[in-house]
Amino acid sequence: MTDFRDRERAEEAKFALDEETAFKVAARRNRLVGEWAAGLMDLTPEETDAYKKAVVQADFEEAGDEDVIRKVLGDLTQAGCDVDEAQVRAKLEEKAIEARRQFMSES
Repeated sequence: MTDFRDRERAEEAKFALDEETAFKVAARRNRLVGEWAAGLMDLTPEETDAYKKAVVQADFEEAGDEDVIRKVLGDLTQAGCDVDEAQVRAKLEEKAIEARRQFMSES
């Protein structure tokens, strides 16, 4: 019985660690996408830092990536940048890979 409980605790700990890792990678991805979008909008370094934080915050509005895509695409469109939803989605995927690499290299 003890072996079963130990195994159950180990599985729960692994699940918690996996969830924490996914959260950190997603936040880093969102910062990287925010930095990319800020570059397209020619924001100052201070504005870029604030914008990256705003993109991370946007991810808390709803589950999934739609809230981030909506924010970034809306801001880019409003700034007069010639970017469509497919480009934002592609950049999100690209930055997800980069964020995971960065996170793994730090661990």
